[in-house]
Amino acid sequence: MNMSKAWLFGLVSVFLCGMGFSIVMPVVPFLVEPYVTRPGDQAIAVTLLTSVYAFCVFMAAPGLGALSDRYGRRPVLLLCLTGSAIGYLMIGIGGALWVLFAGRIIEGLAGGSISMLFAYFADITPGEQRTRTFGWVSAAAGAGSAIGPVAGGLIAGLGYPAPMFAGAALTLVNVTVGFFFMPESLDRTNRRPRLAISQLNPLNRLGKVLSVRPLNLLLLSAFLVWVPSGSLQAIFPQFTLDTFHWPPARIGLILSIIGIQDILSQSLVMPKLLKKLGDAPIAVLGMGAEIAGYAFIAASAWFSSYGLVILGIFVYGFGDSIYGPSCNGMISKTAGPGEQGSVLGGSQSIQALARIAGPLAGGQLYAALGHATPGLMGVVLIAAAAAVLYRGALVPMRRNGI
Repeated sequence: MNMSKAWLFGLVSVFLCGMGFSIVMPVVPFLVEPYVTRPGDQAIAVTLLTSVYAFCVFMAAPGLGALSDRYGRRPVLLLCLTGSAIGYLMIGIGGALWVLFAGRIIEGLAGGSISMLFAYFADITPGEQRTRTFGWVSAAAGAGSAIGPVAGGLIAGLGYPAPMFAGAALTLVNVTVGFFFMPESLDRTNRRPRLAISQLNPLNRLGKVLSVRPLNLLLLSAFLVWVPSGSLQAIFPQFTLDTFHWPPARIGLILSIIGIQDILSQSLVMPKLLKKLGDAPIAVLGMGAEIAGYAFIAASAWFSSYGLVILGIFVYGFGDSIYGPSCNGMISKTAGPGEQGSVLGGSQSIQALARIAGPLAGGQLYAALGHATPGLMGVVLIAAAAAVLYRGALVPMRRNGI
């Protein structure tokens, strides 16, 4: 396999996935607005769209991971990307609320592209280098996520559906690049010899992943981190629209901060941290920063302060940028070469479950108890996640050299 081609394709794909996903974020509340009558209903509809997407990812991701372990990463990834493009197109076309949900369902069923890309990089990277590699993958996704919201907010000047069509176009570019230039990363000798139907069942796959210790405690901790993250991702555009009356361009500009943080952290911060700390301590440090970020965001709702919400996004973005690579590194190191797709697919399912629960809980809290409550939920749940990681997973992983 040509390693330079594999790396180039993988990083370009991650960049385009990050940009394709984030380019649509600033306009979701504006796409929903014509089909609802009350502001509270609008917030709930926005978060339900995220939860439906996450539910479909949960159902599909383990099966997609198992299929990639059997048949290779390339065909499964190209299938996922094509499905995402179709979903974006349907949402852009719109016409009724159910069409938006149908597009999200299709997009979610094909939503295994990120876990496939992580498995792809795990295939071509030695175990001791994976955390650093996943850091650069996060930086590539961050670059796409930094450009995407700004581009989406600006493109929305042509009409709110325009960013959806741009997202579809970017994803189709990714499919084309992959079709012509993507080398297969999983050697035939490392593939599963057969694939049972039971392996496509998300509950079966999830049960097997959760039966492994310390992986189960690591995933429980990650679940508690991903719940408020899913809530924030879903509700933030609505939050800024309701609290500060921001247009799509300004929402996109603020969301781009998270992507910029990924780039800066992977280029400047993570290399230094990895010389001094292991994966788990870096993850705990990231959690602490996320707790502070959520607290600032909650305070911005109480005081209607632009400065506090911007500070909160900066601090949260830093924490998220160092937590993600360290968490994925720990997860990947618990699996063998022929299990990367299944384990990372199982991780994707846990993340999807969190992104079902997070937007649902955040949307209901937002509508019922006020704009600050999703941020407060983040403070409480991530504090619990840090305790689980430190007491239940950190010590066993240190003993095993992880």
